[in-house]
Amino acid sequence: MKASRLVNLLFSLCCLFSPLSLAAQSKADTLALQAIIAEETSAWNQGDAVAYSRHFAQNGTFTNIAGMFMTGHPEFLSRHEVIFKGIFQKTTLQQSIVSLRFISPDVATVETLCRVSGFTGSGPAVPAQLDTKGRLHTRLLQVFARQAGAWQIVSYHNVDVKPGVPIPE
Repeated sequence: MKASRLVNLLFSLCCLFSPLSLAAQSKADTLALQAIIAEETSAWNQGDAVAYSRHFAQNGTFTNIAGMFMTGHPEFLSRHEVIFKGIFQKTTLQQSIVSLRFISPDVATVETLCRVSGFTGSGPAVPAQLDTKGRLHTRLLQVFARQAGAWQIVSYHNVDVKPGVPIPE
């Protein structure tokens, strides 16, 4: 009888403390992912393609607002070097996280509502419609996976918000 009580007590303690450790892990991971989004925003606003690409996985996939599909960190970096010298030069990005979900302890999705402003009009046309204030609105979905102890973007899918779709100010 004593052995079964001990087993029940140990089981109860494990059940009691396991959610606490998972919650702490989730909080740290949530903060880490929020920091990556903040880093992306800062890097974009500085026109720094290397910093913007820092968390993109070597084998990650990328779909941009024009529908172009690319694979790999070198392609992601190269594309952002091009756009930061071209149509998105000196633009300002704002990102608001609208959804952050953990699919498993090592996989998460982060969706942001993005607003890009500061287009000069002197470069090539933006491959999406701007609002009446000259801003581009997109929804960016990034899938993150923990690889070698660090969160990496394994899939990046950006779509423009079409005219008539409500966008929170």
